[in-house]
Amino acid sequence: MSSGATPPFDPAPRDGAPGVERPFVTFAEPETYREDTARVRPFRGRPRPRALTAVACVVLGLGLIGGAVTGSWLTGDDTDEPGSRGAFAAAGELWHNVPVDRLFPPTVRGDGAGPGGSDRTWTRIAVAPDTGCKNAFDPLLRQALAPVGCLRLLRATYVDATRSHVTTVGLLFTKADKAAMTSLKARFRKEGLDRRTDLMPRPYAAKGTAAEDFGKAQRASWTESVLTDAPVVVYAVSGFADGRTVATPQPAAEAMKADSTAAVAQAGLGHEARGLADRVERSLRKTVTSATEKPS
Repeated sequence: MSSGATPPFDPAPRDGAPGVERPFVTFAEPETYREDTARVRPFRGRPRPRALTAVACVVLGLGLIGGAVTGSWLTGDDTDEPGSRGAFAAAGELWHNVPVDRLFPPTVRGDGAGPGGSDRTWTRIAVAPDTGCKNAFDPLLRQALAPVGCLRLLRATYVDATRSHVTTVGLLFTKADKAAMTSLKARFRKEGLDRRTDLMPRPYAAKGTAAEDFGKAQRASWTESVLTDAPVVVYAVSGFADGRTVATPQPAAEAMKADSTAAVAQAGLGHEARGLADRVERSLRKTVTSATEKPS
């Protein structure tokens, strides 16, 4: 890589470019730790109450410290000793450290993910080459995401079991730290950025697939999730596989309401976007967990 500064959003190839499967690169061997044993001098004589109190405080203190360290590791906080791997840092490397099938499985089961708790199954029909973000988002969404930068963007498009709906799911790996991701998440929540139709993500329409007519005018429902325990933004956008245009798209949160009578909601496209995004996000978290597990 060049030593010069990299713009927040790098050029991306045109849509429809053939997918390129990244080679599998194994994670480094996890570090092992050895606890040194200290020689304890025998205590002579009957302990005094003051001494017993001091010993109890030491034991309690060590227990609290140990609990804090364990809790930090389980929650993925980057407060470990220098040289150890935190979950946040490990997540930021997944775009080139794991095979595409682990991030975007060929088949995704969505038990209870459909309207009324019905089951869903999605089949992957296209994987975009990992790219920058210059041509991957509409200008306003690119501007909203600019504070966290764009390290790499991974996308895949799926079709449902009936082949009537198509959904693109994306993983935007950012250059941000936890503070910046937390700030962006707060802004999305406060300003409702994930509900604005002018901030919908673009689909990936691969030629020769059921999604080849899945363009900007075909976007029907979408969801966006800014993670704070990983430098990643997860999103999904769904539409009809027959290429029909959608005059009034709905964010997934609205389209999933039981009392919604809009065509997008009635077709279950909100459930398609949210269900697939949620399961790809879960797969991402499981991959991070396996990468940062410490040996027993």
